[in-house]
Amino acid sequence: MKMKRMLSLGLSLLMCATLITGCSNNSSTSSNESKTLKIAGLDGGYGTKGWEEVIKKFEEKTGVKVESTFDKKISDVLRPKMTSGKDVPDIIYLSVGATGGLTDTLIKEKQIADISALLDETVPGEDVKVKDKVLTSFVEGATADPYGDGTLRLAPLNNAPCGLFYNAGLFKEKGWEVPTDWDGMFELGEKAKKEGIYLFTYPTAGYFDAFFTSLLNATAGPEVYAKLIAYDTEAWKLPEVKEAFEIVGKLKDYTLPTTVANANGDNFVKNQQAVIDGDALFIPNGTWLPGEMAATTPEGFEWGMTGIPAAKAGGDSYSTNFVEQMYVPEKAENKDLALQFLAYCYSDEAADLFYKYGALDEEAMKKNDDGKEVYKAGYLIPIKGSEKRVAESDTFMYTLSEKGIKTNSATFMAAEAVEGVTLTGETGILFGSVNSVMNGDKSVDQWYQESVDAVAKIAEANAKADK
Repeated sequence: MKMKRMLSLGLSLLMCATLITGCSNNSSTSSNESKTLKIAGLDGGYGTKGWEEVIKKFEEKTGVKVESTFDKKISDVLRPKMTSGKDVPDIIYLSVGATGGLTDTLIKEKQIADISALLDETVPGEDVKVKDKVLTSFVEGATADPYGDGTLRLAPLNNAPCGLFYNAGLFKEKGWEVPTDWDGMFELGEKAKKEGIYLFTYPTAGYFDAFFTSLLNATAGPEVYAKLIAYDTEAWKLPEVKEAFEIVGKLKDYTLPTTVANANGDNFVKNQQAVIDGDALFIPNGTWLPGEMAATTPEGFEWGMTGIPAAKAGGDSYSTNFVEQMYVPEKAENKDLALQFLAYCYSDEAADLFYKYGALDEEAMKKNDDGKEVYKAGYLIPIKGSEKRVAESDTFMYTLSEKGIKTNSATFMAAEAVEGVTLTGETGILFGSVNSVMNGDKSVDQWYQESVDAVAKIAEANAKADK
């Protein structure tokens, strides 16, 4: 490379004299060659191949060296580094509410940097700013602005609608309609019981972050819900809020009996398989489900997906739009470079790579005798025109809005830490209590009151911190 530069020195000088802009771009790429960007993230349901391909292209475009670390237990890997402040990544890919709770902790400790400037970054390789390309709703609200102060802290990476999945073929066979409200759901539950089929199951209690927040929107409405996620104690005492808890309690009698025993990291797929096998009708899940279950799904099986039913006939049905997030830690050394990479993630090129390789099911490929590549629903970057990337077989998961189903976010506002009190997340009072309710160890009234009490303690801590 050095020899090539010496041979072309005369030409380069001439270009600099006549084409300042072009020379500047070359200089920028050259100066980046001595820089290293550190990225760490979750090795989750979409694998890491998409990240690897995007990183490779970014290195080629910018000359930046990227060091990446992906792990299924990335919270455990990163927590000591974040605590010591040594070897802190420049970018972390780990969503709010993810197992290990690292992102939630960093939000509470105000250790996530303000990346509002990202919106004014020009997307590398394109003549457009991020703010003119990203879907506006994804960079607003608690999902992106956990402090509610008008700053962007969490950059949206993936647009994955969540809802109730079901065996569409079974419904056709039985001549059953998918209910649109809870009265209809429980009527169907009685009908299915007579045929030895249960109305409901769930993978783990953690999946209630999407299910229950949609249910709260259905029973209480979006205006009240906005107060709920901001820890408004009076809003939590409203009867329409408790109604959501009572609906879950009623579901207990219609839930597959083996659900709680299998609702853990080792056996959750058994609950998912129950829907495929026709033992249960509905399961809350996201766009990764068909791919995750591909190996045990019979040929010709047809998935269906709907929102969380309306509280009453004629009411609104909701679907949580699960947004995976990436962010820059406050202690990151290369924040400007991090913004460049984040901006590149919103390019068409990166979006294509994330979707294609995030959808590549390497495990399913290994089981194919013909060696053909197998795809599932992949990362869908929330930019304009993103829906065009969706495979025809997956469009049923991205057309809920066309059926009149409204969307909501599952993210709560940031809050002060309260010793012994965790509201959300896999082990939080709000979602983590579901197993206890379903197996009868905790009543709906106990669950509801514990949640209200937890909110009150958090609200009190927030108020003290604001003084």
